[in-house]
Amino acid sequence: MKVLDVQRVSRSFGPVHALRDVSLAFRAGEVHALMGENGAGKSTLIKALAGVDRPDAGSLMLDGAPVPWGSPSAVQAAGLRFIHQELHPVRGLSVAENMYLDHSYPTRLGLVNWRTLNEKARAALVRLNLGHIDPRAPMSDLGAGDQMLVRIAATLIHDAGEEAPWLYVMDEPTAALTGEESEHLFSVVDELVKRGAGVLYVSHRMPEVLRLSARVSVLRDGEHISTRPLAETDQARIIHDMTGRDLGGLFPSREKPLDPKAAPVLSVRALRAGPLREASFDLAPGEVLGIGGLSGSGRGALLRAILGDLTREGGEVQLDRKNLARHPADVWSQGIAYVPRERASEGLMLGRSITENIALPHLSRFARGGYFLDPRRQTGAADEKGQRVRLKRASLHQPCAELSGGNQQKVLFARALAGKPRVLLLDEPTRGVDIGARFDLYRIIRSLSEEGIAVLLASSDLLELIGLSDRIAIMQEGRLTGIIDADGLTEGSLLAQFYETVDEDQAA
Repeated sequence: MKVLDVQRVSRSFGPVHALRDVSLAFRAGEVHALMGENGAGKSTLIKALAGVDRPDAGSLMLDGAPVPWGSPSAVQAAGLRFIHQELHPVRGLSVAENMYLDHSYPTRLGLVNWRTLNEKARAALVRLNLGHIDPRAPMSDLGAGDQMLVRIAATLIHDAGEEAPWLYVMDEPTAALTGEESEHLFSVVDELVKRGAGVLYVSHRMPEVLRLSARVSVLRDGEHISTRPLAETDQARIIHDMTGRDLGGLFPSREKPLDPKAAPVLSVRALRAGPLREASFDLAPGEVLGIGGLSGSGRGALLRAILGDLTREGGEVQLDRKNLARHPADVWSQGIAYVPRERASEGLMLGRSITENIALPHLSRFARGGYFLDPRRQTGAADEKGQRVRLKRASLHQPCAELSGGNQQKVLFARALAGKPRVLLLDEPTRGVDIGARFDLYRIIRSLSEEGIAVLLASSDLLELIGLSDRIAIMQEGRLTGIIDADGLTEGSLLAQFYETVDEDQAA
């Protein structure tokens, strides 16, 4: 059995110790999860393993033989392969061509043998039970999940004399995937392990780690805190190792009960927009209404239709019994705030400062005489709301690109709060953030609901929906088919609701 030993590795960047005397061992035939908050040292360790960064001290040994640091080719020769969440495929090429980007094309009479290339690509896909992917299809036709699986299958293609991969390093592989796409990935991970490969699995998502792993290692502040077999640990212990504190219940409980006689703050009737075919509901002040459903069910479309980002084709939306505007800027000014699913591409100007990002939808509030922005007012609001969400930053002038994923998400929450909203629309609000930041965001959501701000929470995380929501709206194929109480639900019972057959006439 192959074993890769990381021995007493240290790496510093100026006064910051990214890794301190870290020792770990990764074995073939098992999934080894690596967990830690942002800044714990996970990325630094992965860069060292990939050969793109050279540690200050320590050694890397494969079955007792040294592997040189800082040499991607040596790492490749040692049988390591790296699967990152950002895949950057060549979308204009076919699946098979993408699979051969790191290999020599098969040739015949000096020309590319396309038949052999496609056959070998198909064989690699079939070995991982991915026969549903056509190697001749354009890569642009595939979703993010299948593109990830193609990247893994490509590692099964070898040039002559090249050693077969035995350790796959997967860095947040499900961050951009839907629930169904993630399930496909998990099946491939299981298949790799059955074939004798090892997987170093880096993820913030606790259910994935508990489902897949044989061992779990935790880094905190650049130090190795623990490595335990899965049978000897659990969620509470992992969280304690990651944060150095006991977070207790992950989801803060409601302390102030909802007023059953309160008039709805938001009323939606027969709303249609884009893929959203029909949705009707009332939202009470302070209520957290979860939006659940399978991939493509219309969770995000419902939020975007309310925001005005999707053109409303029918129905009615009222805020405090007044018709809601149809343009996003006007909707924001009326008291509805939105945290998008994709913070990098839809939410933030990464090259601009924290203050500029927080102020963006509220510029008219920070203008003097309606024309000139008041920097002091912008900075004051950014500072106040940043403290409210526990934003960790060096300066309010710091570009958002320099922040961790969790702190970037907190900037979006601070922006939402800067407009003093009546309703908060959240689309996958904890996507790609670590457990510590996730707990902070849950605390913020609960605190806002206690203050009377109503929340629409669209999430693919079933535990998140159950733990935060008062009620959960079920979306199926663009229709809101029913609303159920969250109290007493389990993941299984909620998932069953997503698959329950509903008569279209009854749902209409």
